[in-house]
Amino acid sequence: MFSRKLTEDAELRLLEPRHAEEVFALVEANRKHLDPWLPWVEETRTSEDTQVFIRRTLHQFAEGNGITVGIWYKGKMAGVVGMDIVQHRAELGYWLAEQYEGKGLISATCQAIIDHAFKNLGLLRIQIRMEPANTRSRAVARRLGFSYEGTLRKVAWLHEQAIDLEVHSLLLEEWKKQAK
Repeated sequence: MFSRKLTEDAELRLLEPRHAEEVFALVEANRKHLDPWLPWVEETRTSEDTQVFIRRTLHQFAEGNGITVGIWYKGKMAGVVGMDIVQHRAELGYWLAEQYEGKGLISATCQAIIDHAFKNLGLLRIQIRMEPANTRSRAVARRLGFSYEGTLRKVAWLHEQAIDLEVHSLLLEEWKKQAK
């Protein structure tokens, strides 16, 4: 399957069913860290839930509608970055275990996925949506050259309540200028 060396210590690999236990164990160990921001954490209760997610992302990849990679740092699972594609635009999402924050892994992984998407997949726009209080995610979007577009009010559901989400985007022409 797909893999790519990111740095001396980091590698990206397409998630496969054999990774379900490892991904689930990382989610379980970081539940408190991830839960404030990600609605799926609450619903991920078993490695079988993770297995279903991985199979769905592989189907999506095979159909050309997305890509989801695991990040391995020094041989250990560190997080996941995924992109859903619809009509020449995509939504980028990511999470990282707390102990791997601050190493540039999410920014480097997202940049690799963004570069691939604009160079090879014919995308015109990539967006990231985040809960307004998620300053770490906002910093990633800024580092990657995304522009804040606005806040969608009461657009998502988290912890039994409607929440707002900020939208940040990067257009193909903006990416081309950055790549020079």
